[in-house]
Amino acid sequence: MKTIHFDMKKYETSVDLEYLKEHGRVEKISDGVIFSSGLENAALHQAVLIDQKYRGVILELNEEFVGIGLIDETNDILEGMNVSVSNHFIEVSLYDDMAGRIIDTTGKMLYGETEEEPTASAPLFCVTPEIMTIDSVTRPLNTGLAVIDSITPIGRGQRQLILGNRQTGKTQIAVDTIINQHNQNVHCIYVAIGLKAAYIAEVIETLRHHGAMAYSTVVATAASDSLTAQYLTPYAGMAVAESLRDQGKDVLIVFDDLTKHADAYRAISLLFNRPPGREAYPGDSFYIHSSLLERAVQMNEEHGSGSITALPMIETLSDDVTAYIPTNVISITDGQLFLKSDLFNGGQKPAVDVGVSVSRIGGDAQHPIIRKLSKNLTLILSQYEELKELLDFGNALDDGSMKMVTDGRILTELFKQNILSPFSVAELVIILYAFQHDFLTKISPAKIQTFKGLLLEKAHMHEAFEVFSSQIDTINELSEAHAAMLEEIIQEAGRPFR
Repeated sequence: MKTIHFDMKKYETSVDLEYLKEHGRVEKISDGVIFSSGLENAALHQAVLIDQKYRGVILELNEEFVGIGLIDETNDILEGMNVSVSNHFIEVSLYDDMAGRIIDTTGKMLYGETEEEPTASAPLFCVTPEIMTIDSVTRPLNTGLAVIDSITPIGRGQRQLILGNRQTGKTQIAVDTIINQHNQNVHCIYVAIGLKAAYIAEVIETLRHHGAMAYSTVVATAASDSLTAQYLTPYAGMAVAESLRDQGKDVLIVFDDLTKHADAYRAISLLFNRPPGREAYPGDSFYIHSSLLERAVQMNEEHGSGSITALPMIETLSDDVTAYIPTNVISITDGQLFLKSDLFNGGQKPAVDVGVSVSRIGGDAQHPIIRKLSKNLTLILSQYEELKELLDFGNALDDGSMKMVTDGRILTELFKQNILSPFSVAELVIILYAFQHDFLTKISPAKIQTFKGLLLEKAHMHEAFEVFSSQIDTINELSEAHAAMLEEIIQEAGRPFR
């Protein structure tokens, strides 16, 4: 199939006119959308060209006019201009090697000159895989963050929502997770939707600095880009993910964030005069997110065994998870990580609220040793939160309750983690082992962070631990030799704290 080549810089377009089925005329123009007459055979999501220069996509079909969203932000479109419909639906261009690329909604390279031509393309909108082609989630996707991997684990092929107020560390969790996929055979896609260009550049620079761009692709639209481009961006990211999944690869895709995506779609809908619903969002707000996220699956062996793990983000207001868009996406996903402002401001980073956060299927994919060592951690933290309130009011507690408070304080400190320093599975094993076997009870909570740093330092100096770490994927249970080795390292690290 012949393709249409767009050159964004010069706005000059080479088009094979025999492939343009129909022509229309611009009748009305309104803030990034136009209305065209004369396109009687047009279909939803078909690509169009206005005046042979500007790209658009059909988003609205009415009896009188066809509504077109403009991908290119421009003020040069005038009434009466020619509108040409291409013979294909809106697509994203693909390359043989997608690693290290920073592209826009249609696959055009955003940074770096390249003479390389795309080798294929993928439609932005396609049907969710059939149920008979999907397999169970059985393999872990380790984030490197102790609180997530132990309490709310994520499996390959899962959809795990990250939600919280502004500035609570949502993007940081995603970036840490991407960095932790080094040598894990996971291709990562970071989708930036309507963010500030400087913010996107900062994320890209962080990924590049830590070597993560070697296995990552960035699909980005800035806040200055058109509403239509922002609306299409997550679908472009998912189309890239599906092309990699079909090659049998494991893919992690991060949507930052779907609140801005919903806002862009709301604006487009209002410009098309669709009736507003709850919180002024259109009635199909649930559909636009469910049709996107349900494409993230684990394929079975007959269909390549590839997987797409989705981490959508939602921004809440005043920690309100009951608003329209948060509840929509919670009902689509397989669990959520709720980041609370109070925890973040109190120095608990990552600021995961264990009481509200849940993973509905990740436990099935959790590493067996981590699963065993993570028992009762949620209960300990929940009881600690309750008892801490009693202590704040000056109530006296019995010895049993005080032990719960002490355990809760220690565990809370253990779960504090510096940014861009993810833990390996073996490191998480030794940290949880030290807690579950009461090696930390005599260390004051204020010194837990120092102890943790020393523990990991001693562990990596221990030859047997390095062997254990390299073989961790094949070890399903701690042997007596393993336990003895872990206890020896923990006791050596704990010596200065006695």
